[in-house]
Amino acid sequence: MKIALIGYGKMGRAIEEIALGRGHSIVLRTSIDNLEENTVENIRKADVAIEFTGPESAYGNIRLCLDAGVPLVSGSTGWLDKYEEIRQYCLSSGGTFLYASNFSVGVNIFFELNKRLAELMAPHPDYEVRLTEVHHTEKKDAPSGTAISLAEQILGKMPRKKKWVNQASDSQDELSIVSERVDPAPGTHMVRYHSAIDDIEIIHTAHNRKGFATGAVLAAEYIRDKKGIFQMKDVLGF
Repeated sequence: MKIALIGYGKMGRAIEEIALGRGHSIVLRTSIDNLEENTVENIRKADVAIEFTGPESAYGNIRLCLDAGVPLVSGSTGWLDKYEEIRQYCLSSGGTFLYASNFSVGVNIFFELNKRLAELMAPHPDYEVRLTEVHHTEKKDAPSGTAISLAEQILGKMPRKKKWVNQASDSQDELSIVSERVDPAPGTHMVRYHSAIDDIEIIHTAHNRKGFATGAVLAAEYIRDKKGIFQMKDVLGF
């Protein structure tokens, strides 16, 4: 499989290592240093594009790949206010798009645990829930895309929580997400239910980027010959 890497930073290099190890080839690598090569013509040399850039460039990169007609995997965060627009554009153009806030197999299992735990805890208002996420200081967005996904899952299962906020809050209808930025920290996410009697916590801690990179390559392999909108739960068969 021929892959275009849109974003060739630390994640791009980690994805490259995994992809080459699985017998794939990289036909395009673009970053802030060679933006002139980020063209429809060059992207069309690939079977699949994998996009990991920043909040300010993700939307444009995604549109470019869809315009090229190349199946796209994106893990960029901070642009999701335009997700529905991209979704509709992909569907209307007969494209292929898979977005995930986190490609790690472990995190996606963690997502399933989070939804089930929130469902079990919903009838018990004595337990207050809070999210904490810890990342390295180079991460540009806060809260993380993974933390937002966790929060949205909880909101979907717990009617007493109306919205999430990126700060500590004592409001009964707000779900707090506390974001910490320290080095080195590939990523830790904790969901904690606290009561006067006891606490229940689930925690995922990444040790390196390999899990994210492996999941992104698995996603690219999955969507290569498909059309439509997909998620990591499709890739993993959840």
